Amino acid sequence: MIHLTRLNQAPLVVNADLIEHIEMTPDTVIVLTTGQKILVRETANEIIAKVVRFRRSVLEGLPLAMAFSGVTTRPPGTAPPTKDDGRHGQ
Repeated sequence: MIHLTRLNQAPLVVNADLIEHIEMTPDTVIVLTTGQKILVRETANEIIAKVVRFRRSVLEGLPLAMAFSGVTTRPPGTAPPTKDDGRHGQ
């Protein structure tokens, strides 16, 4: 979710995942995947920066969420850890 401002100064929170594209007519128009159009005071570059910050914050929280869920990650192409029972090939 990103915080924006309508042309009439009213604050607005938009689901960043629903932004389809941004039109830069004299005013900035956000077009959502639902077809809804929203006129805002922010420039397209400001909106893009807000979306990037939002998504980065979500991804930064991912390792913590994975730790609580017990999910672990490994570098691509590496095998999962094996339990060493001490027999080494027997």
